Amino acid sequence: MSTSIWVDYLDREFLQGEFKDLVNSGLVNGLTSNPAIFANALKKDIYKEDFERLKGKSPKEKYEEIAVKDIQLACDILKDKYEEGDDGYASIEVDPRLINDAKGTIDEALRLYDKIQRDNVMIKIPANEAGYKAMEELAKRGININATLVFSPNQAMRALEAISKGPRTIDGVISIFVSRFDRKLNQQLAMQNLAKDRVGFFNAIKIYNQIEEKGLPNIRALFASTGVKQEYLPKDYYVQNLYLPHSVLTLPLDVIEEIKDKELEESFHFQTKHIDAFMSFLTPAGINMQKVYQELFDEGVKAFEEAFEGMLNSIKE
Repeated sequence: MSTSIWVDYLDREFLQGEFKDLVNSGLVNGLTSNPAIFANALKKDIYKEDFERLKGKSPKEKYEEIAVKDIQLACDILKDKYEEGDDGYASIEVDPRLINDAKGTIDEALRLYDKIQRDNVMIKIPANEAGYKAMEELAKRGININATLVFSPNQAMRALEAISKGPRTIDGVISIFVSRFDRKLNQQLAMQNLAKDRVGFFNAIKIYNQIEEKGLPNIRALFASTGVKQEYLPKDYYVQNLYLPHSVLTLPLDVIEEIKDKELEESFHFQTKHIDAFMSFLTPAGINMQKVYQELFDEGVKAFEEAFEGMLNSIKE
């Protein structure tokens, strides 16, 4: 029932060097990527040769060839972990422009899965109506699923239900975004004399509790969006509050750096009733959580779409 640390970053230079060291040290046993991570990675010189080789292909084809190669490399570095039953997964996300297209998402996920040809790849699918259909279909075909852009308990339960339609031999994670709540709500909370920097991890623990209550060993909560932008907080603030059994923390490099030499201790496990007591103060403070969930999801989708479009435009010939 251990807690896993995955790294929320990728570029080829990192994979060939530091990532191997992190895996070999035992600190890290998985990797996640997203359209924004790839958009930043492809600006690096290490990809120049790839772009030369791929001249004449469309931007999407170029991106996909490079992304597949990087994810294969990550999967290979993690292969021993996977074979030992110690996670060992690398996640790749479908084209964010397919957000409302279930069939398009399924087709793209199957194409990526067939190209990558690694048992320890996880396909990331956004948690909305089209996404739940895709998750169910892909899970039934034996593909590991990372349900992403999860903000609300409802999204998490719908994703869990979809993934659980697959065999118990597949693994699923439900990526609950954390820090974006605090960045969005802190100012409003401070004006009402309510505690800042709590909504993110309280919401995440509430969802974690719901997932754990279902008792499915092959489906876990994954805490994502764990980077800290508030200068007054320690870099590992969300690790301190979300280091919980049978879960995954995916962390950006600055947080990995912060925890490298620390002895990590299990976080205080808040019960749902205590979280609900805190959350009950939000409505009188003018915060409608249903509205916040939807806004954060829409903002997340938009950010990934823009990052993806920007990347494709930057690799046009």
